Amino acid sequence: MATDIQTALGDVAARQLANATKTVPQLESISPRWLTRLLSWVPVEAGIYRLNRVRKGTSVAVDCSNRDERALPNTFVDYEENPREYLLSAVNTVLDVHTRVSDLYSSPYNQISEQLRLTIETIKERQESELINNKEYGLLASVAREQRVATRAGAPTPDDLDELLTRVWKEPGFFLLHPSAVAAFGRECTRRGVPPPTVSLLGSQFLTWRGIPLIPSDKVPVDDGKTSILLLRTGESRQGVVGLYQPNLPGEQTPGLSVRFMGINEKAIASYLVSLYCSLAVLVDDAVGVLEGVDVNRYHNYG
Repeated sequence: MATDIQTALGDVAARQLANATKTVPQLESISPRWLTRLLSWVPVEAGIYRLNRVRKGTSVAVDCSNRDERALPNTFVDYEENPREYLLSAVNTVLDVHTRVSDLYSSPYNQISEQLRLTIETIKERQESELINNKEYGLLASVAREQRVATRAGAPTPDDLDELLTRVWKEPGFFLLHPSAVAAFGRECTRRGVPPPTVSLLGSQFLTWRGIPLIPSDKVPVDDGKTSILLLRTGESRQGVVGLYQPNLPGEQTPGLSVRFMGINEKAIASYLVSLYCSLAVLVDDAVGVLEGVDVNRYHNYG
C-alpha cells in the first residue's frame, strides 16, 4: 500500500528562507519619448513666450551696384503688430504615500523614490502627447494649410515623403510618425525594391528616407487605420520648432519639472505635488509639414 510521505525538503518550503532578486516596478506604458529628446528646448520667463514674426508679404529692397552713382533703395522690415504669445501649460498630480508604507517597506527599493519615479514617467508621457496633440499648441494643430499634403493612394510611399520634403526642405530634422506608419512605409519601400537604410541615433536604430530619420511615437494618433506623418525642422537658430519650459522651479528635478513636499496629514499620509510646465512653438510656417490620410493597413501579397 503506497503512502504519501514527504521524504525531502520541498521547493515551496525552501523558498521561505531564500532571498529573491527583486526588480524595480515595471510600467508598460513608458516609451522612449524621442520627440522630447530631439527638440531644442528654450527657457521661458514668466511663463510667456512671444513669437515675433515679420509681416507676411514684406519685401526688403536691395540693389546690385553697377559702379554708377544711382540712388540706393530705401527699405525697412515690417513686423506683425499683434504677435502670438504662447503660455506654458501645466501637467500636475499629487502623489500620496502612507508614511507607514514608506517606513516599513523601503528595502531594497525606497517606496517614495519609486512612486515618484513612476509618477514622473507618466507625466512625461502625457507631456509628449500634449506636444503632438494639444489643440492650442500641439504639432498637428500648428501645421499651416499650405504645409499639409495628402497621400496619393493612401499608403505612405517614397513619393509621398518626397512631397513632404518639398514643404520642409530647409534643414529638415526628422519625420515623426506612429510605429505602424513606419511599418507601412517599410512595406511600400520593399514593394518598390528600395529598402530604406538605417541610422544609429540616441542609442537606437531608425529607418531613414533621404537621410532623414523616421522617429516613431505612439502618441501620433491612428484613427480607423488612418494616421499622419510629420516632418520637422528644430531649433531657434534654424527658425524651427522649439519646446518651451519654465526654468528655476522650486524643487526642480529636470528642466520644467518639479517635485514639492506638501506635508503629512492627520492620517499620516505624505503628499507630493508633481508639476511639469511646457509648451511648443513653430517659429515659421515651413518648419513643420504633415502628410495626412496615411493608411497603415495596406499589405501586399508577394507570393
